[in-house]
Amino acid sequence: MRNPTMAHSTEIFLDRVCDILRDNAPSVLLFGSAATDDFRLGWSDIDLICVTENPIMPTQAEMLVNVRQTLVSEYRGNPYFRLFEGGAFPKSVILGGNDTTVYWGTSGQRVTDRFALDPFARIEIAEHGRTLRGGDIRGLIPRPTEREIADAVRRHYDTIRKYGRPDASVHGAGWILDIARCLYTLRTLDVIAKTSAGEWALREHLSPDDGVLRRVVEIRKNPLKFVKDADTLQWIATLGAFTQSFADVLEIEMERFS
Repeated sequence: MRNPTMAHSTEIFLDRVCDILRDNAPSVLLFGSAATDDFRLGWSDIDLICVTENPIMPTQAEMLVNVRQTLVSEYRGNPYFRLFEGGAFPKSVILGGNDTTVYWGTSGQRVTDRFALDPFARIEIAEHGRTLRGGDIRGLIPRPTEREIADAVRRHYDTIRKYGRPDASVHGAGWILDIARCLYTLRTLDVIAKTSAGEWALREHLSPDDGVLRRVVEIRKNPLKFVKDADTLQWIATLGAFTQSFADVLEIEMERFS
C-alpha cells in the first residue's frame, strides 16, 4: 500500500473485523484523538470499540485477537494497523455481564471475559464518539458521575507522581499534557484533546513555566518532526522536575473534590 492514510487503514481494519463478526450484528464506535481530529502519527493511538448483539464465538475471538498482526504482515510498511486499541465484546458486557471479549492494547492483546471503559473514555464516547459501522451505541455507555471522574483523576495523578519521569522520546512529554487534560476535566467535567488541553492550560496560565508547556504543545502538533531530533529528546528527558511541579497544580485543584 503506497502512502497509506489513517482513514483508508481504518476502513481496512473495520472491514476485517466486521467480516469476522458478520453474524454478530457489530457496531463500531471511534473515540479518542482520532475522533476529535487530534490524531498525530508518531504519538497517537486509534481508539475504538466494537459492540455485538450476539456473543463472540471462540473461533471468532481467535481471529480477532491477532487481527492487528495479520494486517501488519499483509500490508508491510503501513504504520497504522498496530495503533488500533480498544476491544470487541457483546452488548451484555456493557450491561455488566461477563462474556468473551477481545482486547487490543499498547502492551498487547488478549481474550478475556470483561472490558472496562474508564471515566475519561466514557465521556469521550458520549460527547465526541463517532459511529463508523452499525447502530449508534453511545446511549449504552453510562456517563460517569462527578465522583467517578474525580477518582479517575486521582488515580492518574498517583501514576504521574510515581512514574512521571519523562524519558528521551516524544512520548515522554505526554505526562505534561495528561496533567493539562486532568485539570480541564476537573474544572469542566468534560474531556478535551491533548493538544487543546495544552493550549487551554496556557491561556489559563496554569503552567509553572509557559515556555516549557508551549514547546511541549509544539512537539505534540508535529511529533514526526522531532522524533529523531537529539536536542529535543534530550530536553524532554530533563522535564521530570517540571512534570512534578505541574502535578502540584493538579493536586491543589483536586482538593476541591476531597
